[in-house]
Amino acid sequence: MRNLLAGILALLFLGNAKAQKPPQYEFRGVWIATVENIDWPSKKGLPSNQQKEEFIKILDMHKRNGMNAVVVQIRPVTDAFYPSQYEPWSEYLTGRQGLPPSPYYDPLAFMIEETHKRGMEFHAWLNPYRAVFNINTSSISPTHVSRLFPKWFVTYGGKKYFDPGVPEAREHVTRVIKDILERYDLDAIHFDDYFYPYREPGKEIPDYASFAKYGNGMNKDDWRRSNVDSIIKMLHNTIRSVNPRVKFGISPFGVWRNSNKDAMGSNTTAGQTNYDDLYADILLWLRKGWIDYVAPQLYWEIGHKVVDYNILLDWWANHSYGRQLFIGQGIYRSLEARTGAWKTKTEIPKQIQALRANPLVQGSIYFSSKTFESNPNGWSDSLRNNYYHYPALVPPMKWIDSIAPLKPIIEKLAKNKYRIMYRGSEPVKEFVLYSLPAGQPSTISNAILIKEYVEDKVLELNTATLDNEMTNRIFIAVVDRNNNVSDWVELK
Repeated sequence: MRNLLAGILALLFLGNAKAQKPPQYEFRGVWIATVENIDWPSKKGLPSNQQKEEFIKILDMHKRNGMNAVVVQIRPVTDAFYPSQYEPWSEYLTGRQGLPPSPYYDPLAFMIEETHKRGMEFHAWLNPYRAVFNINTSSISPTHVSRLFPKWFVTYGGKKYFDPGVPEAREHVTRVIKDILERYDLDAIHFDDYFYPYREPGKEIPDYASFAKYGNGMNKDDWRRSNVDSIIKMLHNTIRSVNPRVKFGISPFGVWRNSNKDAMGSNTTAGQTNYDDLYADILLWLRKGWIDYVAPQLYWEIGHKVVDYNILLDWWANHSYGRQLFIGQGIYRSLEARTGAWKTKTEIPKQIQALRANPLVQGSIYFSSKTFESNPNGWSDSLRNNYYHYPALVPPMKWIDSIAPLKPIIEKLAKNKYRIMYRGSEPVKEFVLYSLPAGQPSTISNAILIKEYVEDKVLELNTATLDNEMTNRIFIAVVDRNNNVSDWVELK
């Protein structure tokens, strides 16, 4: 009965496509945090097979919920979830920094392979400057860069950070990024909001020596911003030179600057901001084209008195400068006892509706993965059965690649049975199937994307399994690794 009802609802949905047609392009990502074992692995020192089983379970959950990307933290504290010549194995894998997993495997290679098997993108999330999470309790290997080059670091708020004012520190981070770009099949490099650390009341960041040496007479705030600008530009150039198909994204704190400090700022009164406190001038990077997407962490509810979700959504949309904008959504807030707004079942649905109503917003990233396991407020169900019921493609970035692959070749084998072939030379990501309601003009924009098939050359398809969708015309196309879609071909 449940399957029959779902089929009827799907048919009604397709029949009313003009009014309710879901987006064909929408970034749907999830952050998978490894620091302090927030999301994965569930605890330090698990056997390799159990680590793998947990990650596969995570991917399958998000695929069922309609996600098309994961943003996985592979370098939480200047350590590595992969074999590195520059940084030691992460303590969050094995319990002791520098100790490899047992039995040995390469977690990053494994995660990328499993993610791509499901037609999802893998964004490698690296913390740019955090080096020791807790100076009192963290495991620190003798080969950790903070021990080898202590003058590159500052201690602040119980943590240790690279000093962004030290040129060797910026060069080290760039080498790390270059190394993984050369060895792994990534879809994106992703940095979070930790550049200069968040301010601690009454405490000054102890970067006096580097400012005295490299300040060159600049105002200290401007100098700090220039240090962060420098590494963003360096990384942009490195990515474009090593693997130009890889995207570069930043997920900053949700407020660039308050309007009481800058007429360009948002109508908010945040206590700290990117520009004034973290020294991250996100708008400069967007204007210069140094980053490909921005994912501000809008972890507040609609109507918040200080940092309203809708105000910030519109502000970022109006300041994305032609780059892609994904909204960081704080689904984790539903687990906080003190936040009444996040106990309301409509909060996340309303946020999705708001961002979809803005043509300058291309999707969402949710923090974080583990929250979905408890289906808070039924939101996993809402995504799976409603908002993300139909798949969506990651929006292509035309400034990286705008050339579509060749269209597929169709061979009809028998009634309802087809062999679909791709004869191009470039690698492709998948085949996609579209349903076009009767009477609609034959353009992809009028159709509904209903199925994805992760194959690179040949797909054997039996359309009898499509059930109700066969009341409409069915088309198939090819999607390349950069999410460009070929011309489509009708199945007759």
